[in-house]
Amino acid sequence: MSAAPFDPHRPVAHLRPPRNWINDPNGLVHHDGQYHVCYQYNPDGTDHANMHWGHFRSPDLLSWEPLPIALAPAPGGEDADGCFSGNAVSDGDRIVAFYSAYRSDRWSQPVTTAESHDGGQTFRPRGDLLIPQPPDGCTMYRDPYVWRDGARWRMLVGAALTDGRGAALLYESPDLETWTYRGPFCAGEPEPVGGTGLLTGEGWECPQYLPAASGRGALIISAWDDRDGPQCVAALVGAERGAVFEAGPPVLLDHGPDCYAPALLRAPGGRWLLWGWSWEARDAAWAAAGGWAGVLTLPREISLSDDGSLRQQPAAELPALRGERTVHAAGWIHGPEPVELGGVGRAFDLTARLEPAGQAGLRLLTTADGSEYLDIRVDPAAGELVVDRARASLDPRARGGAYRMPCPGGEPVDLRVVVDHSIAEIFLSTTGQVLTLRCYPTGDGPWRLQARSAPGARLGYTIDAWELLPIVIKEPSADAADPEGQFA
Repeated sequence: MSAAPFDPHRPVAHLRPPRNWINDPNGLVHHDGQYHVCYQYNPDGTDHANMHWGHFRSPDLLSWEPLPIALAPAPGGEDADGCFSGNAVSDGDRIVAFYSAYRSDRWSQPVTTAESHDGGQTFRPRGDLLIPQPPDGCTMYRDPYVWRDGARWRMLVGAALTDGRGAALLYESPDLETWTYRGPFCAGEPEPVGGTGLLTGEGWECPQYLPAASGRGALIISAWDDRDGPQCVAALVGAERGAVFEAGPPVLLDHGPDCYAPALLRAPGGRWLLWGWSWEARDAAWAAAGGWAGVLTLPREISLSDDGSLRQQPAAELPALRGERTVHAAGWIHGPEPVELGGVGRAFDLTARLEPAGQAGLRLLTTADGSEYLDIRVDPAAGELVVDRARASLDPRARGGAYRMPCPGGEPVDLRVVVDHSIAEIFLSTTGQVLTLRCYPTGDGPWRLQARSAPGARLGYTIDAWELLPIVIKEPSADAADPEGQFA
């Protein structure tokens, strides 16, 4: 595989092919000892068009092997204009992919399938539709999600209903082939997600279901509007009553602006993993000039706590990507003079315990003169953790803004921060919440970390930061042809 030219904004520890557009993670499945991660992929450019399924697999979430394109549109077929989003399941010796068959001459994206009997090296499309027609009363229909529930299989399909509600529609099957429609699993009119001002949307894309004990679970939806497109990712926690999911109020799954369409993978040992799509927060022409757009988040472990809250953390395997420890600092800061903590690279993994009295936190400086920086600060009075990228790029083509997630006051704050060139994932370990955003520093000198506090405030801190090593992308195997040239 030829080495790509150095790009200061291209992540090294996050999955994506060397070039072109990607969006939603698809086909996440553990099969025959391997994790499979597919994704929406345009082999021809950096725009959302000509959707294929790109494909990686890994034995350990650390080293990844590119496999041939899993799904490609069939000229004149049911998916002639794109193999859109869906998921996959492991069933004996086969992987079965369920996906949305897109044609520009119909409004719905009905469900079809493809099968692999060689560990994901090749997939054979069924050729026709598995579920040819959506139920009556739909104005949007796409994105199947299938999972095994005891002796039966269940499927959710994202929908918008004519009465104005978004919905996840439920089907059941004994054999993955014959499906019976059971009605809306959950549906609701657009409603506020917490106090964010965001709504659950007119349509629910990419529904995912995280089951827990005693019939409880969490329905994850990507909120979508016909006029404004993607809005946010919300989670509805509740319990099943027959074929209906009775949900509590929606909460944000990710508090940042740059995570959408997450997908679940049921891993061995009862663990659930989640990947999301992090889109570009920069001018499209800038991304096109670099030859790539979009990246998948780090794999996260997600669980439903006894108190009904969702908790996320980086997958347990990821500390193996830590290299040299570049920062080890502890102390107190009083007042406005910052404390220099040390240098960090363009990709690092950081843990922090912060004990703030007043507004205080960390600043990542990416230019020598300190004019460009990303702030992560705690506001105990407001009960918030604030991640502010207003000055994170001196290039006007990059988006700014400050984003918040709830943070309990009056107790230490434990953080895990992973910054990988142009993506930052901030995990509030105290509560299991996460915030994802993109930023595009222009400085070409060393980056450094500071502790800071507002006038009259103080901060106790314990900080460790390690160099973040690249994931290993293996050469495509000899029997895995690369007809699209994505790894040439």
